[in-house]
Amino acid sequence: MNRLLIVTFVSCLFFSPAVAAPVWNVDHAKSRLGFSVQWSNQPFDAVFKSWKADIAFDPKDLGHSKAVVTINLASEDSGSEDNDDGLKGAEGFATDTFPTAKFETTGFTSKGGSNYVATGRLNLHGLTKPITLPFTLTVNGNTAHMVGKAVVSRIDFGLGQGEWAGDTPVGHAVTITVDLTATRAK
Repeated sequence: MNRLLIVTFVSCLFFSPAVAAPVWNVDHAKSRLGFSVQWSNQPFDAVFKSWKADIAFDPKDLGHSKAVVTINLASEDSGSEDNDDGLKGAEGFATDTFPTAKFETTGFTSKGGSNYVATGRLNLHGLTKPITLPFTLTVNGNTAHMVGKAVVSRIDFGLGQGEWAGDTPVGHAVTITVDLTATRAK
């Protein structure tokens, strides 16, 4: 009898389906992923036109929630071809060597109401660093809207070499901005 009980218990542990957070599909037409930095004491804003987000998120089950965002760095667009070409070059993103950046969450924390914090690792320019992304989330039926910002130092990721290594004309602090709309997968 004890043997049957043990076998049943072990079977339940290993063969029970895992609880997964709902999957969300990003609506790229209603979403924006970009950054802002001070350049010659003026704000310099750019967006990424090509990126992918794999999101499984449940506000009631943050332990099973996960997000992985992969960004095509060559898709950076500031509206200035000269600036964009410079950013994609060896002293900037070096997109020939490092074509993508990747953010992968390691956890989520509720801060009450619609406020959350995502912690994770950002791999950019061949370096991986921890970052924290505070964000707000509103869910209306099967549609979610998330807005967040994180500040990182471009120097921590080896961005800006040679004459660009100082904090002038380009500041060290880079604000990553996320504004995305997603629908719950069926």
